[in-house]
Amino acid sequence: MITNDYCRHSENLRRNMTIKTYGAGGLPILVFPTQDAMSDNFENFGMIDTLKDFIDGGAIQLFCVDTVDQETWSNVWGDKVWRAARQESYYRYIIEEVLPLIREKNSSGKLPIVTGCSLGGLHAAIIFLRRPELFGGMLSLSGVYDAKFFFDGWLNSVLYDNSPTDFLANMPPNHPYIKIYNAKKIILCIGQGRWEEEGIRTTAIMRDIFKAKNISAQTDFWGFDVDHDWCWWKKQILYFLPEFLKEAR
Repeated sequence: MITNDYCRHSENLRRNMTIKTYGAGGLPILVFPTQDAMSDNFENFGMIDTLKDFIDGGAIQLFCVDTVDQETWSNVWGDKVWRAARQESYYRYIIEEVLPLIREKNSSGKLPIVTGCSLGGLHAAIIFLRRPELFGGMLSLSGVYDAKFFFDGWLNSVLYDNSPTDFLANMPPNHPYIKIYNAKKIILCIGQGRWEEEGIRTTAIMRDIFKAKNISAQTDFWGFDVDHDWCWWKKQILYFLPEFLKEAR
């Protein structure tokens, strides 16, 4: 398996950020790690091994990013205005710095899919739903889509832009993004087992918003034995990935 690490100074975040790539070509996939984790998260928890055949077979190329979650979503005692602004800087980092690297290193000509598990699923939803024209689709596993959950119910205009249950609910029915959403594959999957309570609540909200806006997204609720855990995310990504590969042909 071909792997590379790209450690570059981020102008948006004013710190070094690492992007780990796996594979030499195929459909590019932008991967957000779980909460507080970094670019080695998928490798450390065995997801790279799970996807090994797709990677080695040239079907996909993963671009796994670092986070600043400890400064933003997890920084519960920090100043909320600063935390929200820091998340917005992270959003700009992905759009302005990570996407150009994906275009540079992947020659498939295909728009990247964006994915993540747990808090990575929130990151995936923020990035895709705010800039759908830049991506080929979204697969979010066990995400929580209400930013207020991480901020004790607090919301300002900056955090609003990073809270899918808020900005999507208020999107006008004739917004041009709705047509773009409907041209893409959008899947939100959540189990109904342990540690999935908030994900169930907010995935149901997203399902209702999609229906109200006539957005053809797929929301899958798996069984009551399906926990918020890697063993299930591995099964889910193997189940859904072929749908994105089919769309990308």
